Amino acid sequence: MPGRTKQRPATPDTGTDTNTAPTPDTAAPPRFVLWREVLIAYAAPAVMASAGGFATGQSELRIAALTTIAGTSALVATLVGLRHRRRSADSWAARGPVPLLALAFGLGCAALALGLGLAAAELLPRIPALADSPWPGRLRIDLPLSAAIAATMTTWRWRASLPRRRRAH
Repeated sequence: MPGRTKQRPATPDTGTDTNTAPTPDTAAPPRFVLWREVLIAYAAPAVMASAGGFATGQSELRIAALTTIAGTSALVATLVGLRHRRRSADSWAARGPVPLLALAFGLGCAALALGLGLAAAELLPRIPALADSPWPGRLRIDLPLSAAIAATMTTWRWRASLPRRRRAH
């Protein structure tokens, strides 16, 4: 079949397998590379939100897609990724269940971003240049939603990059 490697038979003299390629059970997980995570965290929401802006004819959404939505995602992915890279393999985050860990980081970052979004939506309209702009009002939704998605995905991908521990039978 395409994509499958041929298994070499055991050698007659030793009876051992001469195939030294790692099996799917022993293969190392993909490395966690921060710049790739940040690039994806920016590009994916920028493309999706821009497409939504074009489809619905909302120029406001197209602009927000490249600024507050994608920018927040990239910033959160950078901060969360830097934090995870400093963790040891024995930390609570490296041992905990992936869904619970991702949910905790997603909700935590969303709560922080919501606080920032609410404060910015209240304070930025006081600046004369932004008084009539709809942009500060979008921050209440854009920041927490982008932060939650970026933190969840970055945490999940970081955790998936750690080697699996062997479980005792």
